[in-house]
Formats: sequence, structure tokens, C-alpha cells
Amino acid sequence: MPTIDCWFDGCCEPTNPGGHAAYGVVIEVDGETKLMTGDYVGCGSGISNNVAEYAGVIRILETLADIPGTAVIHGDSKLVINQLGGKWKSHGGLYVPYMQKAKELLKPLKARVKFQWIPREKNEMCDGLSKDVLRNRGVEFKIQPDAA
Repeated sequence: MPTIDCWFDGCCEPTNPGGHAAYGVVIEVDGETKLMTGDYVGCGSGISNNVAEYAGVIRILETLADIPGTAVIHGDSKLVINQLGGKWKSHGGLYVPYMQKAKELLKPLKARVKFQWIPREKNEMCDGLSKDVLRNRGVEFKIQPDAA
């Protein structure tokens, strides 16, 4: 069975919540990159960085449904990692519908997926992918202005 490593990150600029959100994801199977992408999530009152993070995990879980093997999903969002890993409960937020969708997608994969928190500096690839999406849309960075 192949070994699968996945990473995700999300951002929301120039305000959080309420700004423009995007995610970046990478999936490697036995060390070979199978998916490396970023995508726009949306903007406005229903958008936050946590929405973006969950949108990235949803993309990973949808992709994992078609890839056999055990997977480790790495992310620097303690909220997402600990909620999907079963350690934390939700106390509400804009992300709740995304969390619920992620949990539904996780059900058939639960036996072969683990979640691992990593520090932000070990998640630079996905961080860059998510920010590139917003840069390409001309979004102004105010929360992390050095990223623009």
C-alpha cells in the first residue's frame, strides 16, 4: 500500500473574517507529487481563515477517496487538526458547514487517515500556494503584509 502525505494551508486577506480566502494543498504518494494546487474559496461575511483551511482539507479528502493507502494530513491549523483528529469540539464559527462536510468525507476514510499538526515554517509550500491565489486576484495583503 502506498504512503500518502498531504499538506494544507489557508489564508484570508485583507481582513479576517470577511476578506478573500484561498487554500493551498499538496499530496504526495510514495514521495511523488500527485497534486499541488491552490484555489479561491470566496469573499465576504461568510469567509474566514478557518473556512479557507477547511476548504483545503475538503479538497484533500475528496482526492484521497480515489487513492488507496494510508495518509497523514499535515497542517498548521490547530483548530482543523484537533477537530478532525477528534481532540477538540466545535464551539461555532463561520467554518462549521465546512467542518461538517470534511467530517462526512472523512467517515469512509477514517481508518486510513491521520492528522498531524506542524509549525507554520514547515508549511511554507501550501502557505505560498494559498497566497499566490490571492496575489493573482490583486488582493491587498494587510494581515500578513510581508507576504505580498
